[in-house]
Amino acid sequence: MMEPVLRVDGEGACPVKGRVRLDAPKALWVIFMVSGSIMAPFFMTWPAVLLFFGLNYFTLLFGHSIGLHRMMIHRSFKAPLAVKRVLIFIGVLVGMGGPHAIINVHDSRDWAQRQPACHDFFAHRRGYIHDIFWQLFCRFDYDHPPKIMIEDEILNDTYLRFFDRHWRVLQCGLALAFFMIGGLPWVLWGVCLRVFVSIWGHWTVTYICHNPGAGKWDVIGAGVQAANLSAPSAFWIGFITHGECWHNNHHAFPESAQIGLQKGQIDPAWWIMCGLEKIGWAYNVGRPRPENLREDLALRL
Repeated sequence: MMEPVLRVDGEGACPVKGRVRLDAPKALWVIFMVSGSIMAPFFMTWPAVLLFFGLNYFTLLFGHSIGLHRMMIHRSFKAPLAVKRVLIFIGVLVGMGGPHAIINVHDSRDWAQRQPACHDFFAHRRGYIHDIFWQLFCRFDYDHPPKIMIEDEILNDTYLRFFDRHWRVLQCGLALAFFMIGGLPWVLWGVCLRVFVSIWGHWTVTYICHNPGAGKWDVIGAGVQAANLSAPSAFWIGFITHGECWHNNHHAFPESAQIGLQKGQIDPAWWIMCGLEKIGWAYNVGRPRPENLREDLALRL
């Protein structure tokens, strides 16, 4: 059984007090991608559309869901170094940020949500438009921030540090390659629209799954409880979110590489990891901890 990763020292920190501020680099990145996305329909070709759908799903499935989220952030499975680096590279191609930045944002948010109370920025209590503006264009500056303690093997990895500095440049290189192959339509659909939809879709799922909804578990003492997306949309939602939409399960069992735990909860990322495990490209694959180690959980009535 994999143990949950604890990277946050919250001593003296406050998850409530702080300010939401405009994050200029983040906002400019999103605005640039939105501008290209608006142009994309006027330069539509079927190869460009196929590139958008294929690369979007591939990078989010292998890179974000498997590589960054389940492997790097939660360490719910281990992989040989070459496999690990390929998965993280694909994850950086999504266009949300560098590896260390993604860990910092995720773990700070997760820590805040598991406190008895936290700021609306982390709890997603505001309206959808308000929250999406906050998440896509702003950052939260704590008055008293928690300390994120990234492991030395990740913090000092020169491969990861390279992508932390150059993750935007990577998209420029990809855009150049696409332009040489398919011209401007490939750039607009394969980079701008793909990156914007990835960012927007990620935060949309986050928003829905941190507001009231279906779920079997509550985390005792947490001010924010997660929700699963339920039937009748379960099949296609589970498929297009790579299994990430079963977020109530994930909050309860962050150590588990499998997120779709109940019958009918489609989890494509888990299917891929089972295949990787069979060929030796994934090992120490985490499952939900046994019932005698669930003191932090309560069954919903």
